[in-house]
Amino acid sequence: MNMKNFGEPMSIRGCSCFGMARVLFLSSLVIVSAAGAGAQQEVSRVDGIEAATQPVATQPVATPQVMSQGSVSNAEPDSWWERYEARVTATQSMQPHWVTPLVTVTPRLEQEVRTDFLHYYNTKGRVLWNYGNGKGLELIPEKHTEIIVNVPPFFNRSNGESDGFGDISFLAKERIFSRNEEQGNGIVTVFVAGSVPTGKNGNGSCCAVVTPTLAMGKGFGQWAFTTTAGGSLPVTNSKGLGHTIAWNNTLQYRAAKSGVARLFWPEVESNTSFYDGGANDGKTASYVTAGVVIGRISLLPHSQTVAGKRLGLTLGAGEQVAVTHFNTYNHETVLTARIPF
Repeated sequence: MNMKNFGEPMSIRGCSCFGMARVLFLSSLVIVSAAGAGAQQEVSRVDGIEAATQPVATQPVATPQVMSQGSVSNAEPDSWWERYEARVTATQSMQPHWVTPLVTVTPRLEQEVRTDFLHYYNTKGRVLWNYGNGKGLELIPEKHTEIIVNVPPFFNRSNGESDGFGDISFLAKERIFSRNEEQGNGIVTVFVAGSVPTGKNGNGSCCAVVTPTLAMGKGFGQWAFTTTAGGSLPVTNSKGLGHTIAWNNTLQYRAAKSGVARLFWPEVESNTSFYDGGANDGKTASYVTAGVVIGRISLLPHSQTVAGKRLGLTLGAGEQVAVTHFNTYNHETVLTARIPF
């Protein structure tokens, strides 16, 4: 084409191609405008909560900052805590969004305050209460890491033995593989737990114990399966304490994808301990736990801050029964309360 005549209209059978081009251009604008006006909001899902995000703007905007689990804001977090909370949300968005089981430690990284209450019977049929169950503060200080500092449990006995606090314990998680529901729905994490013998009157161990654990999980639609395996390594007196290998498996089902029912996670767990050495050498104790966990319930759904939108409540209850002749307790009622933040 002769570039000199590029701007001149060319006629074919009396029709102006320039005029036709103008009509097509204007028609295209109308179609694009109509498509943009009718665009549906995209729904994102994080930790079982659905939240709408606006369609992408057609003009330059500031890079959005994560506001909460499932929502975004163009506002830059204005405090260290807000930036920290946004980073935690981004970290959790890269892993499955199942709820933490009643008994089994989840391979997912969590940030919450947690306490449990246990009511059970010892081998003599006497009732015991365990207040706290060695739970406490869970933090995500780094992209792949979680640190847990637990409060010593308090044992309330009815068998004539002394009440009192048990041992203080700690746990560190390192997430080595994770995919959220859209990218594979799986996770692999390693744990290292430790306990310090701070308990009194026979309510704790004689010695410090370290317990490394491997944890894995895989989701299948609304189902989630988690398995963990770990072994205790006493720092001293290993002959007297022996070693305990703990193997836990959990199958959970999310009741619905939307609505109030999406908060309900019925579950069944198998919790088995294999004893090597010590007083229970060669024995195996196995338990089955059935229950339901409800969460995460948003406490400040209308908050405009990252921390406010993250604040939630999770509750759960279940019953654990022994399925082997040998056991160290039986008929345990498990109650749990957690405040994710």
